[in-house]
Amino acid sequence: MTEHSKIPLPGEGEGAEERSLFERASGTFGLDSFRAAPVPTHLVPPAAKRVRPAPEPVVAPTPAQEARPSAMPEATVAEPPLVAPVEHAVQFAGARHEIDRDRLRERGMIVPEAGATALLEEFRIIKRQVIASAEAAGDAAARRVLICSPLPGDGKTFCATNLAIAMAGERDGEVVLVDADFAKPSILSTLGLPKAPGLMDALADPSLKVEDLVMATDIPGLFVLPAGNATNADSEWLASARTTEVLDRLTRGAPKRMVVFDSPPALAASPAADLARHVGQAVLVARADKTGRNALEDAVQLLGACPDIKLLLNATHFSPSGRRFGTYYGYEG
Repeated sequence: MTEHSKIPLPGEGEGAEERSLFERASGTFGLDSFRAAPVPTHLVPPAAKRVRPAPEPVVAPTPAQEARPSAMPEATVAEPPLVAPVEHAVQFAGARHEIDRDRLRERGMIVPEAGATALLEEFRIIKRQVIASAEAAGDAAARRVLICSPLPGDGKTFCATNLAIAMAGERDGEVVLVDADFAKPSILSTLGLPKAPGLMDALADPSLKVEDLVMATDIPGLFVLPAGNATNADSEWLASARTTEVLDRLTRGAPKRMVVFDSPPALAASPAADLARHVGQAVLVARADKTGRNALEDAVQLLGACPDIKLLLNATHFSPSGRRFGTYYGYEG
């Protein structure tokens, strides 16, 4: 029997004493695959990666930021804000004429220097309502007032003249009394003024400026525009585009200026209906105990182009409310 001590161990032999136990086992059993991988002496640094920046979050602007104006580039120059041009008032440069006070007194009209009377107080109430309506509307058309009646003899010229004189008493206002009764003008004779060209001439001749035909008076704030030379085409001229241009010049740039038209009776001539398209207010004069209801209804229909029609009862001898200005101021009537 062979002794175990005599059996050579793997890896024993020549030079085995010089190798370690692991080296001898590796050579005997083939353990080379378990050797550690060789380590390089110089390591190459990895290439740097480009990192894309994360997008900034979108935040909705606050109301305060929206109201804040954006920053302007340095090269941009801010332009001055646009300012609406100031519209200068059309001035009346005509000669000043004297109103015949005696004629006003004879016809029972308002005399400016006569002080407060019952008639003046009545027309002060009327003018206050007319001016209030014009201010409420806020446009130039509302400052143009047509004084009309259904039929002749109702007192439209009497009311138009007294209303204009009462309006002239406004401290910061002006009034232009226009004679628009081209067939039978009577404003000049009522006030004692000389005959002169007027509205119809301005409509027929584009070279004429209507403000040059307006007559100034010695009553502060009162101006008069005559009817002008008679023509057979007054209705056609009033229906033309020229009428709008001419009438606009009477109030242009003057927000406190009123224009009162004394027109022909609505049921007797066509100019009243034509002028109703160019005014913002109409005062229909009815004579007490004379003007019929049918005539009033027909007149209102003819003036239907005007947005605001008022009724004025003239020549009354009673007051439903018991108001008697005459007795308060020392007059009876």
